[in-house]
Amino acid sequence: MPDPGQPTLDQLKVFITVVETGSFAAASRKLNRATSVISYTIANLEAQLGVTLFDRLSTKKPQLTLEGRTVLAEAKSVAHGIDNLRAKVKSMLRGVEPEVHLALDVMLPAARVMDALKAFRREFPSVSLRLYVEALGAVTQLVLNRTAAIGVSGPLDVEIAGLERIGVGFVKLIPVASPEHPLAGGSHPPGAARGHIQLVLTDRSPLTQGHEFAVVGNHTWRLADLGAKHMLLKEGIGWGNMPEPMVRDDIEAGRLVQLDLPDCKGGPYRLQAVYRTDTPPGPAGRFLIDHFQSQDVEDPIAIG
Repeated sequence: MPDPGQPTLDQLKVFITVVETGSFAAASRKLNRATSVISYTIANLEAQLGVTLFDRLSTKKPQLTLEGRTVLAEAKSVAHGIDNLRAKVKSMLRGVEPEVHLALDVMLPAARVMDALKAFRREFPSVSLRLYVEALGAVTQLVLNRTAAIGVSGPLDVEIAGLERIGVGFVKLIPVASPEHPLAGGSHPPGAARGHIQLVLTDRSPLTQGHEFAVVGNHTWRLADLGAKHMLLKEGIGWGNMPEPMVRDDIEAGRLVQLDLPDCKGGPYRLQAVYRTDTPPGPAGRFLIDHFQSQDVEDPIAIG
C-alpha cells in the first residue's frame, strides 16, 4: 500500500473550514472561493491521503467519517502549530513589548504577586504594566476579549478554543468565620453549615454561569469583591471559604477561626496562566508566566 501524500496547509485549512461552517457552500463564502474550488480541494485532499473524509451519500450536509474525525484533529493541530509559529516570529521581530496587560485572580496570594512584580520590574524596567484583578472566569474573559494579554486564573472547567493554559500551582482555601459565629465551636455533623449564611464570591463573567464552587449553604450572600467578603467574615456575618494566606494573620490573632465542617473542608484552588494562542506573550509577558511557574509552592510566604 503506498504511503499517503503530503497535504498542503491550504488543503487542511479548507477542510477545517468546511467542518466549522457545516457545508461546502458556507466554506466557499467564508473563504471567498467558488464552491467548485472547495469541492475540488477536498477531493484532492482525500485522494492524497487515500481516505474518505466526508459521507456525502446518506446526508444532505457533509458529515465526517471516522477517518475524517481523526484527520480533523491532526489538521487542527497542524494549523494551530503554524499559527503559533507565525505569532511567535511576529513577536520576535517586534522585540520586547512596550507594555504588558496582566489580569490576576483575586485568590492569588499577595506574596506571590509582589514577588513576581518586583522581579518583573528588575528585569524589564522600561516596560509599562497594566494590572487587572478579577475573580473566577472574569480573568479569562479579560484575556479572551484582549483587554489583557496574559492572566493568572483560577480553575475554569470548560474547554475554550484558542486559549493556552499553563499550571502555576494552587492556593489552599479553608472555611472560616468569626469566633462569635455559631459554627466556630468544635466539630459539626454533615449539613450543619446549610442553616447559616454562606458568603460566596461571584463571577462577573458568563464563563462559569450555572456552576457552583464549594457552595453548600441554603442561604447565600453573593459578593463580587473578596475584600468585602473578608470584612463581613470578620464582622460575624456568615461563613465562607478564603485563601489561607489571606486569613492566616486573622486566625493567629483570633479575629477568625478555621471551621471543622465535614461537608466543606476547603482544599486546593488551582491556578493557571492563560493567554490567547493567536497572540502569545512576548519576552516580558513570558517572563511573568515563567516566574509564576517557578513559585509553584504550597506556602507562598516561603518565597524569597
